[in-house]
Formats: sequence, structure tokens, C-alpha cells
Amino acid sequence: MDPVREVWRKDGRYALAAYQFLFESLERAVQVTGRETEEGSGRHVSGQELVEGMRRHALELFGPLGAQVWRSWGVHNTVDWGRIVFLLVDARLLNRQETDSLEDFENGFDFNAAFRDGYRPDLPPEIGARPLSSED
Repeated sequence: MDPVREVWRKDGRYALAAYQFLFESLERAVQVTGRETEEGSGRHVSGQELVEGMRRHALELFGPLGAQVWRSWGVHNTVDWGRIVFLLVDARLLNRQETDSLEDFENGFDFNAAFRDGYRPDLPPEIGARPLSSED
């Protein structure tokens, strides 16, 4: 059996899609921190850096529905992402540094504010889109 599926099956709190999304988002987090050219432990990101990369990746994929998608996976706050990370660390599917802890994922961000509040779609200029003004 796929090792990620095994972790997901044993724990059961979060949807399999959450685990898959976390792995997809790791590279985004490395890019956000400017460590994409590093190797080994030089690519390591903190809990806060990881959730910021995840937030950006979710905005690109889901736009203002990001919070709803995450909640449908059982992820209600950034600490839930930390729990998933440490499940994967315990299964030896992710590495950690001695200083990494679940507390690194506390006080991340409010999902509604991060995804819905202030969302502006990135529309291509060739369709004649323009930002709404206060007069619209």
C-alpha cells in the first residue's frame, strides 16, 4: 500500500486530498522562501513558511473557496496542517529538524481572511477585464 494512504487510513481525521495537497505545496513553500536552489536541509521550511506556501498554492487552485476546500478535508486551522506534517514525520515520509514542533503551526492565519476577504481574481488583460472601482 502507498505509505501516504497508510498514514491517512490509520489516522482518519483528514481527507487523503489534504495529504496530497501538502506534498504538492512543499515545493511552493520552498519557492516562497527563495530556497529552490538549495539542497538537503538547506531547503527546509518552518511551519509558518509551509502554511504560507500552502495558502498561496490554495489561492492559485481554489481562489476564494480555499477555506471551504480545506474545511471539507477536515482542516480547520493551521495547527491541523501541523498535525498532518507530524503524522508524516512519524511515518518517516517527511524530515524534521530538532527545533521543529507543532507549535510552529499555531497562530498561522484565519482561513476566511486569507482566502475570501480581499480576493481579487487575476484575469487576463485580453478579455478586457479591469478592476472594479468604487464607482461601479
